[in-house]
Amino acid sequence: MDERFAQLDEVELCYQTFGDPGERPLLLVMGLGGQLILWPDEFCRLLVERGFFVVRYDNRDCGRSTSFDGAPEPDFRAIMMGDDSSAPYSLDEMADDAAGLIDHLGIDAAHVVGASLGGMIAQTLAIRHPDRVRSLCSIMSTTGDRSVGVGSPKAGETLFTVGPSDRAGYVEHALAIFRIVGSPPPNFDEARMRDTFERSYDRGLNRAGTTRQLAAVLAQPDRTPALRELDVPAVVVHGAADPLIDVSGGVATAEAIPGAELIVIEGMGHDFTAMAWPRIVDAVDRVAS
Repeated sequence: MDERFAQLDEVELCYQTFGDPGERPLLLVMGLGGQLILWPDEFCRLLVERGFFVVRYDNRDCGRSTSFDGAPEPDFRAIMMGDDSSAPYSLDEMADDAAGLIDHLGIDAAHVVGASLGGMIAQTLAIRHPDRVRSLCSIMSTTGDRSVGVGSPKAGETLFTVGPSDRAGYVEHALAIFRIVGSPPPNFDEARMRDTFERSYDRGLNRAGTTRQLAAVLAQPDRTPALRELDVPAVVVHGAADPLIDVSGGVATAEAIPGAELIVIEGMGHDFTAMAWPRIVDAVDRVAS
């Protein structure tokens, strides 16, 4: 599938599209360090079958979008204490990237679906650019309130691990992480994930970029007050078995957004397990109608 590039003010975003541009526009925003291919082709085609024009893209500092190499290393201790000066950029800026991509595509507004960090970006996009968001679907994400969504210590440690630099070592390390944070058997599809990580390696890794994205997450204040002011059709999806962002994060998100629907999926962890796709597609289609 062809990759295209959108030149925005300070970043160039790599993106791909599925379907007819005349159909309902839908923007998919992936999570921490996750390249656009983590939105499976089959999932994107399910959305096309529901009448969507689907756009998936690499966030800044990921995949084939602009890398912020050369930026100072984030001071996570200082960020957690409230000094965000070492964060190279913010979630606000990542949300502005999404708005810029919508502009680049000549779309007035899009239905927006975000997973994990992508859910945080999607929420922030709806807060900062409400006229650009037709509907919102936040998956396995949270509000920024540090009292909710707290995962297990073992899962949290995976955010700060650095794997080998060779292809085989990287793939095995990534699989080991997702065996911890992903859906429990039999819902974890190791073969599909292995293929995804192999293709991610071949597209180009950006380990330091993942660290900078994490700094942006930790630097953003609690979004709850702003989420309460949203006026957008919204659905929140979360896995009951998510060990990285506890389901309480999804509950809090749905409680904060007026009128939002909450869907909790049993047997789903912090991954895009195929068994959840039909319910997610149904939810996205329903909230976009």
